Amino acid sequence: MWVYFSKRTAPRQIVLDLDATDDPLHGTQEGRFFHGYYDGYCYLPLYIFCGRHLLVAKLRRSNIDASSGAVEEVARLVAQIRERWPKVRIILRADSGFAREQLMGWCEQNTVDYVFGLARNERLERTLARPLRQAREIATRAGEPARVFREFRYATLNSWSRRRRVIGKAEHIGDKANPRFIVTSLGRDEWQAKALYEQLYCARGEMENRIKEAQLELFADRTSSHTVRANQLRLWLSSFGCVLLEGLRRLGLAGTCFALASAGSIRLKLLKIGAVVSLSVRRVKLAMSSAHPYQREFIAAFHALGAAAR
Repeated sequence: MWVYFSKRTAPRQIVLDLDATDDPLHGTQEGRFFHGYYDGYCYLPLYIFCGRHLLVAKLRRSNIDASSGAVEEVARLVAQIRERWPKVRIILRADSGFAREQLMGWCEQNTVDYVFGLARNERLERTLARPLRQAREIATRAGEPARVFREFRYATLNSWSRRRRVIGKAEHIGDKANPRFIVTSLGRDEWQAKALYEQLYCARGEMENRIKEAQLELFADRTSSHTVRANQLRLWLSSFGCVLLEGLRRLGLAGTCFALASAGSIRLKLLKIGAVVSLSVRRVKLAMSSAHPYQREFIAAFHALGAAAR
């Protein structure tokens, strides 16, 4: 946590992205359950990112709600952030699996804003019936997808403690309607419906890229030990790799062609290279090929990391 947050660079606002993903299991690991949505046996780890920075990777069994344990992890992070930056504004962003009363209520009690996806139901779709007709008419005339936004106050029949601001996106694509909803604590005077959905909420898709990188390129899905505790340790080791790699991008590769490169590209093109190792009494010498196509980037990263360490 403290690696990323410094008093000298206090931001005005921080967005924390939450998401759950499947970690497929192919053995008889402890805590193994079948998950209907993912159609297989898996764990259901919880990830929290701040931009490209991984802050939480918590391994969980899959027979739970996607938001299970989120309040405890968010409370811990928010306390640490506010200890360093008392005045910073914090916004949580997540899909509909996190639009739960416990999490939203905690945010409202602790001055944390949120924007969450909201699962469709008949009541919500009835509210969006007229905008959907308008979107269909616009799409028919223009010959391309069309969107119409509507916002309203909404509460569930039993599970929510209050009415909240909901934004509906009435979209028509081809010959199909594509309604979507979000719930937020952010006010209309600050965020209009269209901008809130397209600019703030949809930006959470970048977190999904970071999770894919962790799972596929940094081996976060290698949870083949028998116990949950051992597999949590495996997940943390992969997470340390995510943190180190992002530090390399941020500190050592800024301004190079690898500044936004994936973990796989950095490992293959910059780190996974041949060298001759020579040992003497005073030093260990690494001799790399002069034909290495990315030697400038390698040398630049070496000096930049050295300067950062000093």
